[in-house]
Amino acid sequence: MKMSIKQLRAFLAVAHTLNFARASERLNLSQPALSLTIKNLEEVLGGSLLNRSTRKVTLTQAGEFFLPTARQLLADIDNAEETMRQRFTLQRGKVSVAAMPSFAANALPGALKVFRERYSHINVTVHDVVNEQVIEMVKEGRVEMGIVFEPAPGGQLRFTPLGCDRFIAIVSQNSPLADRQQLSWRELLTLDFITLQHPSAVRLMLEEQLARSGCKLEVAMESHQLMTVGRMVAGGLGASAVPALCQQQMQDLGVVCLPLHGPVIEKRIGVVYADKPLSTAAQVLLEMLKTSFHA
Repeated sequence: MKMSIKQLRAFLAVAHTLNFARASERLNLSQPALSLTIKNLEEVLGGSLLNRSTRKVTLTQAGEFFLPTARQLLADIDNAEETMRQRFTLQRGKVSVAAMPSFAANALPGALKVFRERYSHINVTVHDVVNEQVIEMVKEGRVEMGIVFEPAPGGQLRFTPLGCDRFIAIVSQNSPLADRQQLSWRELLTLDFITLQHPSAVRLMLEEQLARSGCKLEVAMESHQLMTVGRMVAGGLGASAVPALCQQQMQDLGVVCLPLHGPVIEKRIGVVYADKPLSTAAQVLLEMLKTSFHA
């Protein structure tokens, strides 16, 4: 038999009032039930905590010793209950997210704005990392959820789709192809092609899809970041293909964005997380992402 919260509350009520009748009223408990609860606590601890007589109730030496400990235990329990209640009702807490750069810089801020407006006491940490590192961080438990292109089936993580994103062409404003309405891959690849370095999921996806269509991706320049790729294209060094999520970001850099076909390359984007329940904050953020993302 172990000490219970009910027993702690009973002991503290009697210790504060030194009167079983008033303690019973405070606890909304009958005097016989209160006496039995105190007796059970004393049996658990192995000795008397209270001196009882017909005239008064006092604390034994052991009771005096136990009183501050009992207060602290109950305070810790009450604090833990309140902390968890606030977390479950989203009055406090935190959620950590890793997202591939194209999503982190373009689609994620809008969802986070709505989330913060509703749950301003929830701390949100965003890790802006490449697709492969997002998956690695989720697997290692360093973040609760990640936003990536759909991984290959059979992995350790759960995947909730948000939508599809397709690749678009980006060329400089001075490019001979800049005035076209759309481009084929064969036309785009007549220009020096700039893309992300291996082992980028974007690079791998382009190579695999083009190979199936009989096109070989000849790369003239490489970079680690899509923003750098965009700046290189804007500077007239060549052309590239990027997720449509980046369109506004690329246009802000001064490039021309064009639909791309032959083949159309697209892939689902979604949230990955470990095969266990998400925290309340992460669940709410996931629902907001599903509502706000319309690629």
